[in-house]
Amino acid sequence: MSYYRGSESKREQFRRYLEKAGVLDTLFAVLVALYEETEKPHNALDFLKHHLGVAGVETADAETLCLGVSELQQKCDLLMEENKELRGFCSMNQHLRMEQRINVVS
Repeated sequence: MSYYRGSESKREQFRRYLEKAGVLDTLFAVLVALYEETEKPHNALDFLKHHLGVAGVETADAETLCLGVSELQQKCDLLMEENKELRGFCSMNQHLRMEQRINVVS
């Protein structure tokens, strides 16, 4: 019987830990929200994850976001290359103007 009481003590400690951390209140609130849903979701676990903020991004949304990131990276690379070319052109143009000024002064 002493084993059972030791286990009961650990359970009680764990329950107090969860209560102190606000876990029990949060779970209770989410379960109440699920209970009060007029149209029950097809997947109760997804409902819980969503309301707890751990659902993350849906797979289709993640794929769309990844494609968007890839497209933006390509645009960024093109703009960086264009910027490099324009800076080179500006530098060359500035160099030519300085040569012209030197030639006019001489």
